Amino acid sequence: MSLSYATLTEDSIASLNRELEKGDTLDVIKWAYGQFGDELVYACSFGAEGIVLIDLISQVRKDASILFLDTHLHFRETYELIERVQARYPDLRITILEPEQSLSEQAAEYGDELWKRNPDQCCRLRKVQPLAGALTGAKAWMSGLRREQSPTRAHIQYINPDHKFQSLKICPLIHWSWEDVWNYIRAFGLTYNVLHDQGYPSIGCETCTLPVEGEGDSRAGRWAASGKTECGLHQT
Repeated sequence: MSLSYATLTEDSIASLNRELEKGDTLDVIKWAYGQFGDELVYACSFGAEGIVLIDLISQVRKDASILFLDTHLHFRETYELIERVQARYPDLRITILEPEQSLSEQAAEYGDELWKRNPDQCCRLRKVQPLAGALTGAKAWMSGLRREQSPTRAHIQYINPDHKFQSLKICPLIHWSWEDVWNYIRAFGLTYNVLHDQGYPSIGCETCTLPVEGEGDSRAGRWAASGKTECGLHQT
């Protein structure tokens, strides 16, 4: 029986996670592509973790499928980074996934600057719904989540049942620290978003991302002062 959201129980997922804990990050990635092949997609935001994961994935699957959720609200620097990454890894299949509505169409239906008044709905329209469509038929998807990032991510496992998308979410970097991420980037000379050098540890839409001063929650600059901590992709 092939592995899938429908066939795996909580006990079997727990057993798989115990086995994967015996290896390292690359072992998790090899296992994931060995199990799911083209039915595994990587939804990448092209943050620091994403850059590391892309480099590791390229060692296992040079022509891996990478999805970028283009809300049409990202920083210019993010779009420039995607071009540099594609040039460095020419075999990667990077797909730019766009929302059903343009920003002007969204404004006509919901009002201007929806991200200010109802950021949850804006994320749902511009990120969650497009990914849900892309994951139709996909058995698993990969994410660069780390336990250290925030309290909402502290219990992430290598393999996670994703009830929202009826899929399995694979997270190879769960044990990595922020220092680990940057040590890897520097050791291998990886290209990264220059906004990281300007105080942005986590980079999302330009309208909803601020630089962060000092140490602490690496996602503190996302939806600052709104009480929102996640875009909705990683909430069940």
